[in-house]
Amino acid sequence: VAASSQSPNGTVENDWAREHQHQTVLQQHISYFDPQQTGVITPLSTYSGLRLWGWSSLLSLLATLLVHLGLSWVTQPSILPDPLFRIHISRIHCAKHGSDTGSYDNEGRFRPQQFEDWFSKYDGDRKGGLSKLDLCKAWNGQRVAMDGFGWVTGGLKWLATYLLVWPDDGVLRKEDARRVMDGSLFQWKADQYAEKQRQGREAGADAGKEKQRDEAAIKSRKDSLNLD
Repeated sequence: VAASSQSPNGTVENDWAREHQHQTVLQQHISYFDPQQTGVITPLSTYSGLRLWGWSSLLSLLATLLVHLGLSWVTQPSILPDPLFRIHISRIHCAKHGSDTGSYDNEGRFRPQQFEDWFSKYDGDRKGGLSKLDLCKAWNGQRVAMDGFGWVTGGLKWLATYLLVWPDDGVLRKEDARRVMDGSLFQWKADQYAEKQRQGREAGADAGKEKQRDEAAIKSRKDSLNLD
């Protein structure tokens, strides 16, 4: 369970914590990209999942390439790379890198105190979240010597998180960061975008009907004037 001082029972919305109790939190973190629950994430399912957030085709493709090139081989059950670049969820702990928050242990379990300590350390003015500058300081402050992969991965991870949440006030809240850790925010953002799209279609349909009524009224007015 990805617990915090604000959410001691983890994510309870939609029974997330209970339905994913068979997984480590690191496995939960990527389970959104395995909608069929096969235990394997393909590049196509990653791309599709990113598109459901409203990300552009180009951004989704770039993110998919980076994720699967970086994580596929290390999660394989053999030493041979997968030519299809699939990611095995059961072995995602093998992809754990350095220069991170320390919120996952080596088995992929969540460590609440490390998460709280990390957040408290970089939320210096106690605003309850991290600004873009705070995140840059956190990325720089957590870097470990000779860990180029961890530096790059850590930076890209928080960049993607910020792009996904895109807070109106520019501050990434601790609860949003925690829900990224357990992956529950991903489906929520997809549902939010789908609802926005639905409302847009309905608004467009209503506007179309209004336009048709206006055109009909204008035509009726012209016809009446011609008769006169």
